[in-house]
Amino acid sequence: MNPYLVTTTGAGSIDRRGQELARRLPVPTVEISPCRTSAGWFGVDSVSVGAIRGAVGDRLLLRALRARDGIPHFAHHHFARYGPRLRRPFVVTVHDLIRYNDLTALVPLINAPTRRDRRWIAAEAEGVRRAAAVVAVSQTTRRDLIERLQLDPARVAVVYHGLDHALFRPVTHRLSGAPYVLFVGSEHPRKNLGTLLRAFVLLRRRRPHLRLVKVGLAGGSEARFGAALTRWIQDLGLADVVDAVGEVCDDDLVAWYSGAVCLVLPSRAEGFGLPPLEAMACGCPVVVSTAGALPEIVAGAGPCIEPYDIAGWADAIAAVLDDAGLRARMREAGLRRAAEFSWERAAAGTVRVYERLADERVGSSG
Repeated sequence: MNPYLVTTTGAGSIDRRGQELARRLPVPTVEISPCRTSAGWFGVDSVSVGAIRGAVGDRLLLRALRARDGIPHFAHHHFARYGPRLRRPFVVTVHDLIRYNDLTALVPLINAPTRRDRRWIAAEAEGVRRAAAVVAVSQTTRRDLIERLQLDPARVAVVYHGLDHALFRPVTHRLSGAPYVLFVGSEHPRKNLGTLLRAFVLLRRRRPHLRLVKVGLAGGSEARFGAALTRWIQDLGLADVVDAVGEVCDDDLVAWYSGAVCLVLPSRAEGFGLPPLEAMACGCPVVVSTAGALPEIVAGAGPCIEPYDIAGWADAIAAVLDDAGLRARMREAGLRRAAEFSWERAAAGTVRVYERLADERVGSSG
């Protein structure tokens, strides 16, 4: 069958997950830059520098892929748009349907899509529907694919992301001497930072020395979320207690995880939930929302709170802060859960998808 993996360059979350998988799969890899294709641009007009650059990149990518033998496996679901244009079988990994959901959402999870976005998101959905096999990164994403895109359940396999346990582990190095709650992620509306900030106002009344540390950039190419976050922080009187440290190196990220009272992730939607997994591997207790795949990934190692339950978030964080025994139990449960994820296991699951597809093709030709 001769599959090969199509991964993306860059340091984004999905980019790095594809790169980790590529290191462990026994198949060739084709690396592409998402910003040189239409798949790397959202929130732009059809007639713009980004759109024109993307169209040129699309032609070059399609030419390169058509020149190769074998079945491509797109490790990034935004590249599913190219699959039908290759006129050969292909595989795609779907991380979430968040952009697809924004086509009909009254309150966007990221941004209200432009006319150009709508055309490309629809093309991606059609590409996923026409894929010979689909890899979902969680049972939640698999269920979304079956319900929202009407995929045949037999064509959708779940392969969880892995984790680099040599990197994500408990460390003694500390970047702050004060107790802090940690948030890791973008400032997309789906991350629900407004709820977290309001919960933190309640916490500060009881824990005046507690700080909130936010790690991560605003978001993708169309992100304009930083100004809104700054206004919330100022309006709620939290300017002196919120540390927005932005993008950090891997070693600093591990140190932030290892030193936190807990990681909090009040998201409205997640297709997987990498920060809680990384935090658990570093011995950090986690408090997550009931939305998306977060309960599935945490699997009982930490409490799950309704996304908009401000008092519930404040109470859950306070309980972790006040109860050393609870923190210890959550730490041990998190370490056990994180140990179940590895990139070697992810690679083995991906190979099984290839093998099953090969068997189906042999059966159909016989």
